[in-house]
Amino acid sequence: MADRPAAGPGAGGDPSAQNEQARLANGGYNAGIAVLSYMIGGIAVWSLIGWGLDNLLDTRWLVLAGAFLGAAGGFYLSHMHNLTRNHTPSPQRGSRATPGAEDGPE
Repeated sequence: MADRPAAGPGAGGDPSAQNEQARLANGGYNAGIAVLSYMIGGIAVWSLIGWGLDNLLDTRWLVLAGAFLGAAGGFYLSHMHNLTRNHTPSPQRGSRATPGAEDGPE
């Protein structure tokens, strides 16, 4: 018998439920890496653009403005790609949220 984790709710025959379960399984780590790459990429690209404009226009502040614009743009992209929400699955209805939750008042 293969060591395979037990299938959770919705993992039966419904392909959309299986896709949702698979997306939520690694969603936290993958989403974090994607947000980090958007932020670092945005800061790097827009800082380079600001640096080039600083050299072209003989200023010294556009590189900093480019870094802030890149950070804001990276966060905006990650928010638009729905990466900044909580990717942990919510507990199923009727499931026990805390130990002893099914016990009534004493």
